[in-house]
Amino acid sequence: MDRVRSSDVDAAEPVEDVSLELLSSGERTSMQHFEIEPGATVPEHSHHHEQTGFVYEGELTFVSEGEEVVIEAGDSFCIPSDESHSAKNTGDVPVRGIDVFSPPRTDPNWAE
Repeated sequence: MDRVRSSDVDAAEPVEDVSLELLSSGERTSMQHFEIEPGATVPEHSHHHEQTGFVYEGELTFVSEGEEVVIEAGDSFCIPSDESHSAKNTGDVPVRGIDVFSPPRTDPNWAE
């Protein structure tokens, strides 16, 4: 078993005011922590990874395949592989949560 200490993880900022930290990664999945500041937007994109997530603080508005979906603290979500999506924090507090990717996504700095 591998253990990753959060104190050993460097944050990446792929877009302004969006922080991602790769927590752990295995053969089939990877996990990352995300923090999205108020007003910040993750631009529309897609990837071959299936993405599941959980928001534990704040509220995040996704646009996925043209449909707006609001994810509140305590909600989880699943974005299928290759589905176009974007996200925006329209609230007054940072959005914090966890994403899990399959297959593993080992570079959290995807915008570079």
